[in-house]
Amino acid sequence: MRIFLKLCPGLLLLVALLAIGIPELMAKQVGMQGEEKFWERTVRFFLLQDTSVQIVVLGSTLIGISCGLIGSYVVTRKLSLFGDTLSHAVLPGIAIGFLWAESKDNIALMVGATGAGFLGVSCLTFLQKCTHVRQDSALGIVLSGFYAVGICLLTRIQKMEFGNQSGLDSFLFGQASALSVEDLWGIGCTLFIISLFILTAHKKLLITGFDLSFSRSIGIRADSLQYVLWLLLAFCIITSLQAIGVILASALLIIPAVTASLLVKRMNAYLLISATLGAFAGLGGSFFSFLGQGMPTGPLIVLVSAGIFIFVLCLRPTDGLLIKWFFSRKNTLRIHREDTLKAVYQILESHDFQHQTINTQALMSKRGIDIVKCEIEIQQLINAGLATTEPRSPKLSIPGQSILSLTPMGWEYACKIVRNHRLWELYLTNEAKYAPDHVHDDAEKIEHVLGDDTIRQLEHILSNPRKDPHGKLIPSLTDMEMGNIESSPSS
Repeated sequence: MRIFLKLCPGLLLLVALLAIGIPELMAKQVGMQGEEKFWERTVRFFLLQDTSVQIVVLGSTLIGISCGLIGSYVVTRKLSLFGDTLSHAVLPGIAIGFLWAESKDNIALMVGATGAGFLGVSCLTFLQKCTHVRQDSALGIVLSGFYAVGICLLTRIQKMEFGNQSGLDSFLFGQASALSVEDLWGIGCTLFIISLFILTAHKKLLITGFDLSFSRSIGIRADSLQYVLWLLLAFCIITSLQAIGVILASALLIIPAVTASLLVKRMNAYLLISATLGAFAGLGGSFFSFLGQGMPTGPLIVLVSAGIFIFVLCLRPTDGLLIKWFFSRKNTLRIHREDTLKAVYQILESHDFQHQTINTQALMSKRGIDIVKCEIEIQQLINAGLATTEPRSPKLSIPGQSILSLTPMGWEYACKIVRNHRLWELYLTNEAKYAPDHVHDDAEKIEHVLGDDTIRQLEHILSNPRKDPHGKLIPSLTDMEMGNIESSPSS
């Protein structure tokens, strides 16, 4: 929050300076002049040489910050559908403002949108307090009803004499390149009000957002605070309509905040990261729109935001989807490797350790797999330095002809897995009173996750046993060294 306090004054000063020095410009795209190479356009964009680029970048960035800040409270309070409802509810207000001024007058459109947003919030409040309609149902009713009215009014406007050139379709899908200095002032004022509200009511917002009953017990007027939050949300949506559009406005409210929730849990850091991600989405969308030919800025801003979300979702530390998949696959390969080692040990044990090698056919039979999977598992053992084959070649040939032997490290690993399995079987039989013929399946699962500390505890509880419930040898720590079991394999 201290960082946020330091950034706000400088940010607002930047808005004022650029707004004073930038002339108004209306265009259909973040424009390019002639044919330029990729790097030339990139440099020209980041140097902010074009007036249109300056306006769009500043406007999109400030919109992203505003939506990121207010969207944090929308997401934490589970009001995501509420933001979508308000973005659709202001559409009839925009149409009414146009009919009132008979032109695309920004002040008239803003007044109409504000009135429609206020009416939408009032309808939601009425439905929740005075009826038994659930919140999600009330949101659906207001969203669909107001949006339908707005579409009807826009259709009617298009048929009027002064409606052909209305350009109101930009409020449906967004037209960031049409942002003007007046729009920047509106966006900047909205950001200032939102920031001021968050700074002054931060603690109350925390309490009401996470423990509504407690907040009421200490005298916080949660309903009034919620109503103010809704109005600020409406203002944020209204000022972002020109760049993002009615249909996509809620996306910029929700996606950066949800992305931030995947990274941090503390609210102060949550607000800062959400605002930063929103700003980055605005800048990135403007950049790609500038590079592309006829690419709309609003949808690209949302796509950049969604791309950041997917990136964080897949690659965030510890529990990203790709990270989890990688470790899950790594764990699966480890389990298969351990099962193969255990099978090799059991084959050697069935011959009283009279042989030091086994053939591929025996391993296939023991594991119940075909030659292809058997070759893969043996190759994994070889790659891990746990086994070797004869002849000394990684390529395996006809089943039954390839000879496999464990290295000293492989033998120690195999003994360890068998020891884990048989100790757990004995523990379930002696301590949990399992029948000896019912312990195998449980031991198959637990043998791969037993750590050294747990094994030592089992040994202590069971008094260092030598035989499992079926009378088979439990390899001791000394048995894991090569040569300690009679005729044990050796390299």
